Amino acid sequence: MRTPWIKPLAVGLLSFLLACTANAQALTGVLKKAHETGGVTIGYRDASIPFSYLSARGEPIGYAIDICRALVDAIGEEIGRELLIKWQPVTPETRFNAVTSGQVDLECGSTTSNLERQKIVGFSPTTFISGIKLMVKNGSPVKSFRDLVGKRVGVTADTTSEKTLRELSDKFKLNLQLVVSPGYAESFAQLTADKMDAFAADDILLYGLLAQNKAQADYGVVGEFLSYEPYGIMYRKGDGPLAEVVNKTFATLADEGDLNRFYTRWFLRRLPSGVSINLPMSPQLVTIIQAMAVKPE
Repeated sequence: MRTPWIKPLAVGLLSFLLACTANAQALTGVLKKAHETGGVTIGYRDASIPFSYLSARGEPIGYAIDICRALVDAIGEEIGRELLIKWQPVTPETRFNAVTSGQVDLECGSTTSNLERQKIVGFSPTTFISGIKLMVKNGSPVKSFRDLVGKRVGVTADTTSEKTLRELSDKFKLNLQLVVSPGYAESFAQLTADKMDAFAADDILLYGLLAQNKAQADYGVVGEFLSYEPYGIMYRKGDGPLAEVVNKTFATLADEGDLNRFYTRWFLRRLPSGVSINLPMSPQLVTIIQAMAVKPE
């Protein structure tokens, strides 16, 4: 005797499987790759404190990493499967090619979103606002970029700091001797070894290095802002479905208070090193996050 509910159940199951197959075939870009491979590759930095750096156990941690973990969860929900994170280290020199080539799906560090870069990559909404300043040894006569005439100034390769300092040197005839290093940790080491008179970088990265190395008693951040640096999570340009997930997730994180909680964790509480950066959220970032949370009418 044929059970009457078997046929409808079989038809329903077949319809569900066909729908899943059709949805998978409709996916493109990173969402399609994530569905096929079960993973998302995150490009992380090893010393962009407190955005993206390595813990004592060698694990990527930080403010940008927390945001990217939330993005991976959202991608998984969008495509209907749990995803693993694959970690790929990047540097200021390699990060853009890593994104455009597809080596990484999300670059989670301290990358400035500007018009020049937006021509080649996509960016999330703003995660942080910084600006270039100078780190010097306490007691140094350098108080401003105008005190740098003929001085040795450290910058990190392929960053907005390198570009800005070269332009300032030319514009104000400072005759700077730029000391270019591959990463922020290397630049800081050069400063502490007295191989430069000042180290130029985004102020929050300088404060992060001071906190991580417990060096506030010996070094300080001085001078006026030399640039405006809005940070964002980077991904491949033209990936519309991924951009939609990213923007929608940021709106949710802002609305539910997660961005504020992430900020508190990394900028106001103690870092794993035991020292706090103790930097309240700027009024500009407060306004940006509030605007993200506003639902369209």
